[in-house]
Formats: sequence, structure tokens, C-alpha cells
Amino acid sequence: MCLGALVDAGVPLRKIEKGLRGLPLRGYRIEAKEVKRAGITATKVDVIITCRGGAVHSQKTWKDIRGIVKASTLSEEMKRRGLRIFRRLFEAEGKVHGEPPGKTHLHELGAVDCIVDIFGALIGFDHLEVDRVYSSAVNLGSGSVKTEHGRLPVPAPATIEILRDMPVYFSGIPYELTTPTGAVILKEIADGFDNIPSMKIKNIGYGAGQRDIKGFPNTLRIILGDDVSKHDPIETPGVLIIETNIDDMNPQLYEYVMERLFKAGALDVYLTQVVMKKGRPGIVLTVLCPEGRKTDIIGILFRETTTIGVRFYESSRIILKREIREMETRFGKVKVKLSRMDDGAVRFSPEYEDCKRIAKRFKMPLREVIEMVSKSKGAG
Repeated sequence: MCLGALVDAGVPLRKIEKGLRGLPLRGYRIEAKEVKRAGITATKVDVIITCRGGAVHSQKTWKDIRGIVKASTLSEEMKRRGLRIFRRLFEAEGKVHGEPPGKTHLHELGAVDCIVDIFGALIGFDHLEVDRVYSSAVNLGSGSVKTEHGRLPVPAPATIEILRDMPVYFSGIPYELTTPTGAVILKEIADGFDNIPSMKIKNIGYGAGQRDIKGFPNTLRIILGDDVSKHDPIETPGVLIIETNIDDMNPQLYEYVMERLFKAGALDVYLTQVVMKKGRPGIVLTVLCPEGRKTDIIGILFRETTTIGVRFYESSRIILKREIREMETRFGKVKVKLSRMDDGAVRFSPEYEDCKRIAKRFKMPLREVIEMVSKSKGAG
């Protein structure tokens, strides 16, 4: 459904096909066709397996999938996101079946169509250059679903495991409306779960599900839009603040912990020195993250630090509209961050990593590089 909605919203199918050719997969093709669901015109994308058997169609373990992704020519960022999605999928399956992630396999999912669905969705969102994704609560349906272990209640055990900490509801529709693949894609891409934010709607796409259910449009709808104002401050809902006090950890570990937290989707991470009971010096480690990243962030804190407890609470925030652009300088192209005030004034900040790379290359003080780039003009 996600692929169908993306194509319906304007992503060319050939763009997805071209991106997927970066994966070492053969023996399949994808087809898009227009269908109707409860009277609504939608796009249905199918993954057609053209040859059965062979190694690629039996590769359903974490090691198999990781090998395919690592061998691909996709960007490193897309590989990282895709592997993070599959890791969640295998962890959920492993927990349900009492197996470690490395030993379990995709019980109800075909390896090829699952890879195509997940990476096709990532390619589609990348093509649309989407800054943020918000989702409504997830409709799970009801009834039961047939599995290799017999009939199980909807949602399937792996699906409900993936959807921990996400808002869901059960409708009276007697079918499975959310699959493990759909759930895990949403878990990765959603920055928050709320009402539709203020936007100027640009396009709408409908992706069709397998069944045409009488009286119910079995579709996934994607709404694409621009912020109502690119200059006004933007209020972003649902930011979560997670904190923990630590007074017994080697300070050398904080850099690695912070790196892990950012890779898991943290918006910001910072340390505050405090004096704790009995006069002991300590650190408050604070993480800002979207609601959907809570479980992953807390898991990292428990695994990678000495803490035995964390606290978390929701907070609202207002941020300025920000964008990254490339600017020509005497050192070559440098990325800069632009933030706009409501009076049209622009704040300008060169990206630290680019400046560090230049300082090393030209053997210059980093401070001087930042000053020289900051005085340049011509962000394009």
C-alpha cells in the first residue's frame, strides 16, 4: 500500500525500479495499476516473483538480508535506514517466537517482496525530499489471520510487537489492515503521530490494499504539502524529553553513547554537570527525540550506560524553519544551515563537519575556516 500511495502521489515507478536495481536481487518485477476501493481510485503496486526457488528466494535470516543490503550500491544513509527497519522486524519476530534475532527468519514474509517494499518506500520518500512525516493512529482491523502456525488474532503477534509505543485502534473491519512490513516502515519514517499539521496541500496519493472491502476504502492515503509559511516559526508537536542521572560511568563512554543516540533518531543530546547526593559529582544525560523513537532511545541508555532508570515527558517546542544549502567558497562547496526569522532575516551557520574537513585539508585553524566561510556570500 505504501508503494502504491507513493506512486499515486507522484513518484515515478521507474524511479523506484531504478533505485531497486542497486540491490543484488533478481527474479522479480514490480507492476502498478489503477484500481478502485469502495469507489475511490487508487494505485496498487504488486511485486511479481518471476522465478521460484534459488538462493535469493530462500534468504530470510538477518544475516541473509544484511548481506544483500551491504552488497548493494545504495547510499550509506539508505543502507543504514533499511537495516534499522529490518533489525526491528527480526527483533519483533524473534521476541514472538522466543528466538534471538540472528536465529529467527521472516516467518510470514517473502524475502524479495519484503526487501522491495521496504527499500522501495525509502527510495520513494527520498525522491519526494520529505522533511517530516506525521501519521494518524494506526488502524489494525480485527478478526484473525492465517499463518504457518495456524490462525492467529489480528493484529499478528509481530505486528503488535513492532507497534509498541505507537497509537493504534481496532476497527470493526474483520480483516488484517496493518502488516508487519507496513508497521515497521511507519515506525521508521514517522516523526510523530498527530492531526494533519498546518500545510498547503500539493498532492494526494492513494495506495490500494489487496481486498476491496464493501463500505470501507481499503487504502493508505499520503498527503504532501508545504508549510503554510516558510518564514514563520514552526511549532512541532510530540517531542519527547528523556533524562537520566549518572554518577558512576567512565566519561570516555559518553561520546560513543551520544553517537548511538543520534543514529537511533535523537534530535539532540546533551550533558549537564550536577552535584548529587552525598556531594558526588554527576551528569544528567538528556535526549530530545520524536515519540516514535522512545523505545530505541531508552534501550540504548540501558545497554550503553550504567543507569538503572530513566524519566521521560512530552514537551512542546517552537523552531525556526531551517534548510541546508551548498555554498561556493574559496575552499570549494560547503554546506550551510539557514534559519529564517518572521521578519525575513536569515541566520547563517556553516556546517561543522565540512569546516573540519577543510581545516585538515588546508592545514588551517578550524576557527579561521569557520570565520572565513561565515563571511562568504552566495548560498544557492
